[in-house]
Amino acid sequence: MTEYLREYQPDIIGFQEVFSAESLKELVASQGYDYFEVVDQPEVIDDFIYTQPVVAIASRFPIVDIHSVKSNTELVQTLGLTDDFSFSRKVLRATIDVPHAGNCDCYVAHFKSKRPMIEIDEQDTERSAEQTIIESLKADVAGGWGSTIRRGSEATLLMIDMIERRESTGYPMVLMGDFNNTLADGVLSHLLTSSLRFVSEIDSEAYLAKYCLNDVWDLYQRAATNEDDEANERYDANEVDDRDLEINQNDKVVRTPTHYYGGHGSVLDYILLSCEFDTSYQDSLFEVSAYHTYNRHLINPIFERDGESTDHGIVLVTLTLRS
Repeated sequence: MTEYLREYQPDIIGFQEVFSAESLKELVASQGYDYFEVVDQPEVIDDFIYTQPVVAIASRFPIVDIHSVKSNTELVQTLGLTDDFSFSRKVLRATIDVPHAGNCDCYVAHFKSKRPMIEIDEQDTERSAEQTIIESLKADVAGGWGSTIRRGSEATLLMIDMIERRESTGYPMVLMGDFNNTLADGVLSHLLTSSLRFVSEIDSEAYLAKYCLNDVWDLYQRAATNEDDEANERYDANEVDDRDLEINQNDKVVRTPTHYYGGHGSVLDYILLSCEFDTSYQDSLFEVSAYHTYNRHLINPIFERDGESTDHGIVLVTLTLRS
């Protein structure tokens, strides 16, 4: 971790699965991060054995406010969830004084995993082998759906809280974390809602964009496309090599997975940004000028170096002030 911080030097970092907050605070402080916060503590079941890890945030810029996002009780009941529903891991909101942008709300989330919520006793000797398989299948189907419901509900409740916060403060928004799901399969797609039925295009452009989030990968691709278009306009069409044009048009950049399971890679870790970082938004302040997924420890691990590394890729984005 120290090696990564030295090499890439991010200004703001969201952490997942933090078991020892004080140790992490000391580590990042040694690398120049004067601001570090958590909103929860892991559970200690022995002197040095911890469970229920938490999220954290570190910043080189001042953290002026810290808050744990709470579930909207009325909305919980409307959605048909249990009255005692809460986030499986507390969501952290840190208001950070970012240069040129001022106060910015940075959220760190770790949504419910895909691990089924229902487990069976596989050591029960009263069941036959086939009965054990059947019970395991039932538990996997029902328990997996239960985890999906919880994960989607957590994302929904968080998004509602972010919209309400945005309405009252107008601060730019950053949401980062391990979503334990791809954004494309529907369970979490509402985090990227960008249109409303029966709302005119004029009203959508005037009001809706202010409250929507954007996948930073899409913003990066959009900014890169704009740069290519501007570069092409600077060249005289007669001086452009047709072969170069063909290569550029067919060259598609593939998003690097952040997690691997059974040889299959998927993107589970995301950074979502509000319109202040979207170049298509008229009043945007920044553009996403770089996107990088650090995964050396996943695809080419060396035990002496990577034996205690995270099992996820690390997403890093660069935001450049627009001129």
